[in-house]
Amino acid sequence: MDDDDNLPRNANDPVALLIKQDLDPLSVNELEQRISLLKSEISRCEAKKKFAVSHRASAENLFKS
Repeated sequence: MDDDDNLPRNANDPVALLIKQDLDPLSVNELEQRISLLKSEISRCEAKKKFAVSHRASAENLFKS
C-alpha cells in the first residue's frame, strides 16, 4: 500500500495539504509548535467523536423503546 492511499481523495483537503507539506525548512521550535497544535487538534477530534458516539447511542436508545 502506498502512503498516498491513506490521504483524503480531494487534493485541496486541508489534511492532505498538511501531510504533504515539506518539513525540512522548519526549525526545531517550529516543529515543536506544529506537534503541539496537531496534538490539540487530535484531542478536539477525539472529543467530537466521543460526543457523536454518545449522541448516536442516546438516539438509538430513544427509538428502541
